[in-house]
Amino acid sequence: MKDIVLRVENLSKQYKLGTATNRHDTLRDQLVEGTKSLFRRVSRRPRNVAAPLVNRSPASGHNGTIWALKDVSFEVKRGEIVGFVGRNGAGKSTLLKILARITEPTEGRAEVYGRVGSLLEVGTGFHGELTGLENIYLNGAILGMKKAEIDRKLHEIVEFSGIEQFMNTPVKRYSSGMYVRLAFAVAAHLEPEILILDEVLAVGDAAFQKKCLGKMRDVTREGRTVLFVSHNMAAIQGLCSKCYLLSNGRLIAEGPPKSIVERYLADGSVATRTLLGQRKDRQGSGEIQFSEVAILDAKSRPIDGALSGQDIAIAVSYGSPDEKTISRLDVHISFYTTSGQFMFTCSSEGSGHPFEVAPPTGQVVCHIPELPLAPGRYVFNLFSTVGGVIADWVQEAGTLHVAAGDHFGTGRLRTHDDGFLVKHTWTVSLTS
Repeated sequence: MKDIVLRVENLSKQYKLGTATNRHDTLRDQLVEGTKSLFRRVSRRPRNVAAPLVNRSPASGHNGTIWALKDVSFEVKRGEIVGFVGRNGAGKSTLLKILARITEPTEGRAEVYGRVGSLLEVGTGFHGELTGLENIYLNGAILGMKKAEIDRKLHEIVEFSGIEQFMNTPVKRYSSGMYVRLAFAVAAHLEPEILILDEVLAVGDAAFQKKCLGKMRDVTREGRTVLFVSHNMAAIQGLCSKCYLLSNGRLIAEGPPKSIVERYLADGSVATRTLLGQRKDRQGSGEIQFSEVAILDAKSRPIDGALSGQDIAIAVSYGSPDEKTISRLDVHISFYTTSGQFMFTCSSEGSGHPFEVAPPTGQVVCHIPELPLAPGRYVFNLFSTVGGVIADWVQEAGTLHVAAGDHFGTGRLRTHDDGFLVKHTWTVSLTS
């Protein structure tokens, strides 16, 4: 019980379509009043006290409404990095806005134990007319911190953001990258017990993204909790201890990040199979012909893309015009970049799996563990021999889109710009 920092029970949020929402003064609006006097003391809620979000009466559910969230329940423990994935419109941002107290639920409740710092979409959280420095103190005051506490953290925040020369500039003049740099620095360094981040890695250069990832790890080592929404599956796999999958406002799966990410990719894929029977640009004797090819995940679900390091399979259907048993069938699948650079070949015979006898019509499946391709788009050719004679050869038989995955188990966003990823280790020793 003491380890639980967030408990969500049957949380739901309904919106009316085509109706403007009422605006209310928030604590932020009240604090901005008299913006140049931000250093006053603000009462703070004691830490580690549950703060249930108020139940609202259930929405009527009549026509013209939509449930952005419906009956979502879960618990988060202290020190966890929890990932939330799902397609656009799945309800991820709505959930985080409720937990950050930006909006209220229609039904259900969430108990939050401790202070919450949040970085949601660019434009949320800072007051545009205030300078970067003034916004640091404003955010600290909202978290219930005294000016002396913020003073102690100020140098770290400014240094981490990397935009010291713009601290006295109103943030309305910041670029989106500058804004996110300062917003993340503030959210991470003002020591909230729960840090809520929505697509923080979508803006900013690679060097700053790396700093953010390192800081998130530091935060959890200090016993704080991170709720993390991202479309970057490498970051989700590398950082998170568990993951939730949302679809159409409902929580449909939870578990280890790798399995949830793979399900997310499979669920969102267009289950297409490339038909090859009508292809005329092929070579070979025709003793067999490839008729269809599909990319599958580890659970044999058709996918249209994969992650670096993901287990995949290429399923190739074939047929013999003579409808007779095939002897000594060998199948090759060769991968190339779209610019024509060769990557690697999978060969049934070369890998020790010769098909000495194969049915006249069938399917061969090539299983590729830990896909060793860096992010990018690739094409593959299909090549076969029967008894050592070329039977069918189809170039650019299919395409494979590869997204960034945590191939090396490091949590890094990028390992190479493109190309082939090789599992390897390093050692160092003292020489005399």
